[in-house]
Amino acid sequence: MRIGYLVNTYPRPSHSFIRREIAALEQRGYQIHRFAMRGDAAALTDPADQREHAQTERILEAGGARLLADLPRKGLGAAMATARRRARAGESSLALQMIYLAEGARIAARSQALGLSHIHAHFGTNSTRVAAYSRLLGGPRFSFTVHGPEEFDKPQPLDLAGKLALSEFCVTVSSFGRSQMYRWAETADLAKVKVVHCGLDLSRWTDPQPLPAGPPHLVAVGRFAEQKGFGLLIRAFAQAWRQNPALRLSLVGDGELRPAIEAVIAAEGMAEAVKLLGWQDESGVRAAMDAAHVLVTPSFAEGLPVVIMEAMARARPVIATYIAGIPELLRQDQEGWLVPAGDADALTGAMLAAAATPAERLQAMGTAARARVLRRHDIAESARLLDELIRSSQG
Repeated sequence: MRIGYLVNTYPRPSHSFIRREIAALEQRGYQIHRFAMRGDAAALTDPADQREHAQTERILEAGGARLLADLPRKGLGAAMATARRRARAGESSLALQMIYLAEGARIAARSQALGLSHIHAHFGTNSTRVAAYSRLLGGPRFSFTVHGPEEFDKPQPLDLAGKLALSEFCVTVSSFGRSQMYRWAETADLAKVKVVHCGLDLSRWTDPQPLPAGPPHLVAVGRFAEQKGFGLLIRAFAQAWRQNPALRLSLVGDGELRPAIEAVIAAEGMAEAVKLLGWQDESGVRAAMDAAHVLVTPSFAEGLPVVIMEAMARARPVIATYIAGIPELLRQDQEGWLVPAGDADALTGAMLAAAATPAERLQAMGTAARARVLRRHDIAESARLLDELIRSSQG
């Protein structure tokens, strides 16, 4: 089966889960054409992402004249009416809607030329809108994956219900995500909403390392942004460190909060306790996890973070916030600790509790974490479920 995958900007360093999903479907015999509106080659350091970039067709690189030339007469009136409605509803400006429409026309034309029978879009934002326009303009049937939290911040302006109605099915990455789609779906479309977890290529996670020797060491991985909770994390860690100066923290990532984080480190005199490791590729993230005892994910809003799956696959317990799909994977006192989002004192307490936990107990929690993620997040099983959904949608 020849299908297309559509993402607004692809690949990105944070999109390894999409790359794994595509690879797993290809292992099942699919021929997959990658579409993106644009690329971000300068941000790619992982060779696998760079190879993916080379395989991806970037629609906007075709140029405005080519996009306009692909606009068909059939279905154009209905598509333009949709563009005007979506602009009035606040999804975007009319100018942007018209760009999405032109991109959809290009996807439809390219899908016909390539013999694609289905398009799967990731994220329920403009990539799915482009897939919907493609369908209205004679393109193939489509489906989409909703991750959250962005889609659930403004479900009505984004027209999640309308996109679902036009689609063959919608995938959510957790039961929580499914519940949010249920809030906005028409009753007739509820059965279209399916849960398919993001997965790991388990062949690459076969050698979990024992917990390191030395003082208690925490690691956090992600974009230094308030949504990810890094501003709260560094302040909570400072409280914990004052009570237990043996604590150590490594931060993998970067972002707009870096100056504020560096200021707290300097003000608290924590230069020896906190290390900023910058962005790392998959091997670098794995090494940082192996050097730590516990992952900390202090997010305020999430879908279901892949970094938690990766840490659990490395047999590391996790401290995370009790939001979205996280409690479906991580259970209190079994694979780690769950704290209320935004509660600095609770986060401090969890870090101190992890530091005080005997090594044997931490190792047992890590072992349980690995067993749970391997059982729930095998990319081969996720691809099997997607395969069934795509084939059943072909009629």
